[in-house]
Amino acid sequence: MRWMRLFAIGGVGYAIYKYAGKIPRKTPDDPACADVRDAGPENMTTPPSSWSKVDEASDESFPASDPPSTY
Repeated sequence: MRWMRLFAIGGVGYAIYKYAGKIPRKTPDDPACADVRDAGPENMTTPPSSWSKVDEASDESFPASDPPSTY
């Protein structure tokens, strides 16, 4: 019975390995990645008139789920 469990686990692992190889990977040349910009007001198309340290920390952390450490 133990060898059957090992065989089943191995089969599931192999299936995951084969499936993961078919997932397309994103590259920097991919059009979906073209909308990403560097942080900072100098890289914005319409920069704000004032820019604080909190604004900078928020812009640098986007789109992270954690808030900036300056809050």
